[in-house]
Amino acid sequence: MAKLRHLAIACKDPDAMAEFYMKAFDFTVARRGDGPLAYGVHLTDGTIDLALLRFKSDQIGKGMDYTGLHHFGILVEDMHEASAKALAAGGKHYMDQENPERTGGFEVKLYGPEGVLFDVAEHPWEGTEPLAAPVKQAAE
Repeated sequence: MAKLRHLAIACKDPDAMAEFYMKAFDFTVARRGDGPLAYGVHLTDGTIDLALLRFKSDQIGKGMDYTGLHHFGILVEDMHEASAKALAAGGKHYMDQENPERTGGFEVKLYGPEGVLFDVAEHPWEGTEPLAAPVKQAAE
């Protein structure tokens, strides 16, 4: 079963926002990064990755000054199958991960209803809870 494991917030100062959430809720830093899409700090509560990101391009059509919820990420067992189902249900492909060697981030970005952007990934985001093992596999 697919699980929500990632929320991304567009912000102007990821470091200051991270400090707030660490002080207010004892979240910890899973990683910091400056990549081709954004600079950001990824916090975790042990289950979900909260990415606080200063984007380098406008992916959602709200302009570069937009702050707020940007996208969410879903952890799945089979990225190809999940992407195909989303596309068949009316989703639209946005982009594939540029670095297939990287794990712990999105593999495919898609737009859902009303242009809402989301990630599909087979690999857990750093600091997040993985999918439960299927019952048969867990019994072995």
